[in-house]
Amino acid sequence: MTDADPTPTLREVRALRYVVALREGGSLPGVVEADDLGTYVVKFRGAGQGRKALVAEVVVGELGRRLGLPVPELVVVSLDASMASAEPDEEVQDLLRASHGTNLGMDFLPGSLGIERPDGIDADLAARVLWLDAFTQNVDRSWRNPNLLRWHGSPWLIDHGAALYFHHDWSARAAAATRPYPAAHDHVLLGVAGPLRPAHDLLAPLVPHALAEALDSVPDEWLLGEPGFEGPGDVRAAYTEVLLARLDEPETWLDAVEVARAAHV
Repeated sequence: MTDADPTPTLREVRALRYVVALREGGSLPGVVEADDLGTYVVKFRGAGQGRKALVAEVVVGELGRRLGLPVPELVVVSLDASMASAEPDEEVQDLLRASHGTNLGMDFLPGSLGIERPDGIDADLAARVLWLDAFTQNVDRSWRNPNLLRWHGSPWLIDHGAALYFHHDWSARAAAATRPYPAAHDHVLLGVAGPLRPAHDLLAPLVPHALAEALDSVPDEWLLGEPGFEGPGDVRAAYTEVLLARLDEPETWLDAVEVARAAHV
């Protein structure tokens, strides 16, 4: 399923069986079987991070896929709260009950292993990943938590829920356009990435169209009720405003990352 071309909206599947909790992450994601015969790692809307983590997963993950980066397919997973009755773990029961409705699923990569050291990752690919993370303010691809999997010999990018942290305080969004990338020195790919300017020149022209499609992939209900906005369209416009403004001023965030990369090589 990960080979599917990106589409303007995410496929929707229905959860049939909760398989196992993945307790490595703070949000308690779980492996779920769905009615399309697929298996997905699901992040639940009822988890502590809330629906904004799901929005960030979709926006950054789908943007990355449209920029040619290896991100597993994302789907919307419909879950019935009655599934909780079959789970012996009370924490899982509570999470499933709180997550009735739509949740986010990522294609499960069977046999994949977490990448702890970036040895062997192509320098150009590493530069593009570092660029994406700096652009979207993803603070969660560090040595402590690389959020990289190796599957069939290739790296895959997972877990983007900590990106776009400006959406936790929309009143300060004007400053987000020029905010430096605070996680540059801890980025797991800093020492293997090639120069970032070629990555920027390649990817930046693709962002406006790719971003519009990525934002269209976010379910409306995850954007409803956002304080200060009249509806999902206004929220999408705010994401577009911040990120395109950020794209227009790369010297305010990209140059510092390039300095950190050059010093680390």
